[in-house]
Amino acid sequence: MIWKRRGKSPETDAAIDAGSVDDQSKATSPERAETNVMTKSPSAQPMPSTGLSVAGEQRPSFLDRLWASSNDPMRAETMPRFIASASDEVENQGEGVLMRRRIALRDAIGASQPVTDREHFAGRHDALRQLIDAVEQQRLHVVVYGERGIGKTSLMHVFADTAREARYLVLYGSCGTETHFANLFRAFAARIPRIYHRAVVPNSPEAEAGDSFDVMLPPTFGPRELAELFSDVTGTRVILILDEYDRVTDAGFRRDVAELVKNLSDRAARVQLVLAGVAQNLDEILGYAPSVRRNIVGLPMRPMTPEEVRDMVGIAESAADLEYADAATRLITVMAGGSPYLVRLLAHHAGLAAIDTRSAIVTEAHATTAVERVLTEWNASLPRRVQQSLSREDARAKWPMLIAAARAGSAGDGLFTAEEVVTELEDGRNAVVIEQELRSFVGPNDLLEAEAKEGETRFRFRYPGVSALLLMSSAMARLSA
Repeated sequence: MIWKRRGKSPETDAAIDAGSVDDQSKATSPERAETNVMTKSPSAQPMPSTGLSVAGEQRPSFLDRLWASSNDPMRAETMPRFIASASDEVENQGEGVLMRRRIALRDAIGASQPVTDREHFAGRHDALRQLIDAVEQQRLHVVVYGERGIGKTSLMHVFADTAREARYLVLYGSCGTETHFANLFRAFAARIPRIYHRAVVPNSPEAEAGDSFDVMLPPTFGPRELAELFSDVTGTRVILILDEYDRVTDAGFRRDVAELVKNLSDRAARVQLVLAGVAQNLDEILGYAPSVRRNIVGLPMRPMTPEEVRDMVGIAESAADLEYADAATRLITVMAGGSPYLVRLLAHHAGLAAIDTRSAIVTEAHATTAVERVLTEWNASLPRRVQQSLSREDARAKWPMLIAAARAGSAGDGLFTAEEVVTELEDGRNAVVIEQELRSFVGPNDLLEAEAKEGETRFRFRYPGVSALLLMSSAMARLSA
């Protein structure tokens, strides 16, 4: 249980922890669930927002019970088993309708995987339009950047699907800390058929051999040799997508990619690069490369608007034959903070909560249950020592500062300074005092880590889940005030 409802007894809280909702949801008992059908119940009364500033934050009492284990009163007496087979065929015909709704909801709005098809893509049509325009009309290379969970990878998949429909040859690669320039681009070249090389004639031995561009690369090559080879592409256009570009730690790799971009542009090659990664600005992901600025366009991914959230929720409604009440959608919008990942995660859990109670309307109570479940899962993923750090007395006393720190580090690489925390806090304390408070949480087994660079100390939460837990639990506590 994450958000403690006022006026509820421990017994009621335990029932809520087990996956039920409050009285307004009219959850059915296990006995009635066998024969009951999905009904449309009235939505719960909306929770007013207090609009409290960070300085007014109080550590919510529900955190004291985050790690308490309780017996599940709804625990099944029989051995749990899968309801559907691996082919999504429902084994228990008595639960067939409900299970098909769950499967449809998962496929439409599940958050465990990025969106890969246009049917389930919502809220990013403007970004997709800009990306297509940059590639098709301007013949530029593109850098897509933004916060984690903002929808970059989903945009890459849908863009690739759209480009392939226009007969582009689209090759997707995901970067990592050990990614090397030659290895990655040799793998790309191995997926470009040699028939698309200017020097290869149809029906020639080279064409009939089915070779790829990699056989034309020397054992060692750099961006110049690769650009010369790619400049001979004909008969198609090639798009190389480098996702999670921010994970690359080798500065030489980034320099080689920038040099490749410049050489491809100078040769008017029919090969374009699309880079995507976590960053707050173009320089942060591209590095200092002024020579390629005129060949690259930056596409920042912005937080979703309430209208875009509504569009995404509409996909879940159509797929699972559900109706999300306005109050439920508003709560999901506030809790997600513009993150497509969180919108999908919360909307999915809220829909499941409604299906569990056999309701065809997703109420605000179901959305609240979704937030509680998400926070419980996040908390369970944190190491025990981190949970203990959040519950100790100095964390209680400095709760507003921790919330402000979570907000200051919510973008980019998660790093923040004491000055940025002061800006979020707005309680009159200066950066020197705040830095001392932040340092009190720095340690190998504590909440924060610190690094000094160019005379400035920057902090970061040791586990990203702590920041997310703080922000969402704070929002729920303020809504309940």
